[in-house]
Amino acid sequence: MKIGELAHQTNTQVETIRFYEREGLLPEPGRSGGNYRIYGEEHGERLLFIRHCRGLDMTLDEIRVLLRFKDAPTENCSVVNELLDQHIGHVAARVRELRQLEKQLKSLREACFCAQEAQHCGILNELTVISKKPAITHGSAGHVHGAHSGHGALPPGHRH
Repeated sequence: MKIGELAHQTNTQVETIRFYEREGLLPEPGRSGGNYRIYGEEHGERLLFIRHCRGLDMTLDEIRVLLRFKDAPTENCSVVNELLDQHIGHVAARVRELRQLEKQLKSLREACFCAQEAQHCGILNELTVISKKPAITHGSAGHVHGAHSGHGALPPGHRH
């Protein structure tokens, strides 16, 4: 099948498929006489596997490791277990960060109880005061963007 068909079958943008190819996650497809990429069912299955892992917020490097073991089915999977344990730890840390963020936002929300002129809005005023304070780094405190260190990113606008 051509790349458009693969994209349609897997509900994946063509640019994302090409990105995964450049990243080495999808094997290079064969070419037709007209130099079109020709994909097989194995490309679709692998792409769906990658997308599912991305849906679990795994990094591209983590997915590479998983794919290496998928491609070597007789290998011992202890590394896969360790990888998942580490990923669970990253997720747990993110949950803690998000709970802290929620507390901060709820506290900020309490600064304004009723609709009024924006110049008297407690939320806007508090945000202004906070933004003028010198930045203090709290390690991983602050807004979590859905990634842990080493997160392999997609091109802008591409989730999967």
